[in-house]
Amino acid sequence: MFAEDRVLVGVINRKADLRLLLEKRQYRVPVRRMPDGVNADVLAFFISRPVRSRSAIYHYAGLRGVELQRRVDILPSERHHPRANDLYWLCQLDVIRDTQPPIVNGARQTIAFIYTTWDRFADAVTVRDLYVDSPYYVSRVYYALPRRVAL
Repeated sequence: MFAEDRVLVGVINRKADLRLLLEKRQYRVPVRRMPDGVNADVLAFFISRPVRSRSAIYHYAGLRGVELQRRVDILPSERHHPRANDLYWLCQLDVIRDTQPPIVNGARQTIAFIYTTWDRFADAVTVRDLYVDSPYYVSRVYYALPRRVAL
């Protein structure tokens, strides 16, 4: 990994989503939350209390690819879900690695998605550390924003 690699931290708050991650190496992101797509090199996963007794970032993986799918196609057993026909970015992942030690949520702040950089992620002890602004770290604004080429 490189210091400037873009890391997206997502939340897993259902055991079914943790199984999808660990068994199929997939993670889903609602298009309504990220209409411009998933713009990251690495995905990290904050596992919340309904799934584990202590909420923290326990896993991460390199992003291999992204495809657009309906929720019902990703989770066919939930075809009657109210958002069954909503669109999701289905992220295909490299090997799932454990975050050692897990990055804890000491302040117990609410988390949805967090963009950060690899250098911050690698040094983080708590979720709050992902937001650290210091000259030591890569400029998060420059690297976390989508890279677009002007034609």
